[in-house]
Amino acid sequence: MPHTPYLAAGPDVDGPRRALILAGGGMRVAYQAGALQALDEAGLRFSHADGTSGGILNVAMLCSGLAPHEMAARWRALDVGEFVSFRSVRQYLKGPQMGAMGDADGIRRDVFPHLGIDVPTIRAAEGLDARFNVCNFAQKTNEAIPHPDVTLDHLIAGISLPIFLPAVDIDGTTYTDAVWIQDANLLDAVRNGAQELWVVWIIGNTPVYSDGLFAQYVHMIEMSACGALHRDFARIRAINARILQGERVHGHTEPIRLHLIKPPTPLPLDPAYFFGAIDGASLVNMGYADAKAYLDRMAPDGLPFHPETTQMDTPNPGIRFRETMEGAFALGTTEPEDGAGRGRRDGHTLALHATISIDDIDRFVDDPDHAGRLDAHVDFTPFGEGIPGHRGVFNLFAPSDAPDTKWMVYEVAFRHDGQDYYLAGKKRVRDDPGFDLWSDTTTLYTRLHEGPDASGPVVGAGVLRLGVDDLARLVSTMRATNADTLAAKTRAIGAFGRFFLGELWSQYASQAPT
Repeated sequence: MPHTPYLAAGPDVDGPRRALILAGGGMRVAYQAGALQALDEAGLRFSHADGTSGGILNVAMLCSGLAPHEMAARWRALDVGEFVSFRSVRQYLKGPQMGAMGDADGIRRDVFPHLGIDVPTIRAAEGLDARFNVCNFAQKTNEAIPHPDVTLDHLIAGISLPIFLPAVDIDGTTYTDAVWIQDANLLDAVRNGAQELWVVWIIGNTPVYSDGLFAQYVHMIEMSACGALHRDFARIRAINARILQGERVHGHTEPIRLHLIKPPTPLPLDPAYFFGAIDGASLVNMGYADAKAYLDRMAPDGLPFHPETTQMDTPNPGIRFRETMEGAFALGTTEPEDGAGRGRRDGHTLALHATISIDDIDRFVDDPDHAGRLDAHVDFTPFGEGIPGHRGVFNLFAPSDAPDTKWMVYEVAFRHDGQDYYLAGKKRVRDDPGFDLWSDTTTLYTRLHEGPDASGPVVGAGVLRLGVDDLARLVSTMRATNADTLAAKTRAIGAFGRFFLGELWSQYASQAPT
């Protein structure tokens, strides 16, 4: 049946003709679902959509009729192991001559159905000119397949990265992932009348060149993908220069504008996702937060079509862990203990699912506020589940006005039913009479403010806790990041452990009688 995809610009939508361009990035394109949720909240609508490599999955989900918040929920719930499907023993016995390390059976059987990808529904989409990029291996060219013509084999071919998945035969022609040719088809969007290009880009781009076969395979993808994108940037700069000289180019009489959403530092690679160092929920939350940050600061004329636009910060060794705190919570009160009591009576709970990222452990330890990045989503009984947050704040043992007290701070902004909220929680670390170390470090006294920050009126409160099982899960998710060697990983984890235990010692043992 014909249908209009979410984010499609209808005939009555004002403003420029926009193109949504979702580049690849392996399984990590869960990040894009969070970004799309932020774009949806901002009211952005698109006439053209383009997917390459992993970005194909999210364009296919949109054209299959899913709303961005539904896409985010499906990515959070996806078992990433379903991407992996092994070939027959006979193939592996071929050794270096085998066609690929795995096959696409798991993707066809499990991943596509879980993500809600349905080819007949994609082909019936109206109001959005969507394209799926695949590499025609015979011609060594990219083919942008219009959505009314796409097949399941095209979608599989478009994400079949050489070495990892076998190429796909379609009507006697071999097709594969187009990332080695290009990872974002900007010029196709320009030729189809797009005045604004909205690119979600997650391919890493830092000056650091790493050792190791896998790292250098990733570098090859980065060089191909970024190189092709930057070449398109140069071509569009030339088109804009011609337009400014009064020429009409591809129907354009005004310069084309660029908006690009990216993580501030490179995302963890697919093996980190597969082995649990990061999960789909964290990637979705990061994409949402980064898109919101871009929307908050973006200039009307967009970004320059220059390579520097895709540049990311080079992170130093750090750590990342996931933490879930949950407890009774109620609206209509300002005191956490009172809110906890009311919440228990009414059966209302709030859960904060947070990912804490520390990109430079040495700087973190030296920083008086000991600040890291917090990405989170919130489940709150009266509001619903999977509410993404942004502008997260995390401070570990931040100083307070009292010399015997330090704070562990968790804060995040979110939006529900068109209203801004700000969740502000603190763990109070102080040596009171009795053994209270456990309760101090696992109890978050929380207030919910109406508005974009903690200056707004308090409209709810409660107490969230980290249980024994939750603490065990937290420890199991702790990983060193941006550390290539075992020694570097051990050093990062050790530095964090020494800092954490040292602060606890200074707060508690120093108060003990001698």
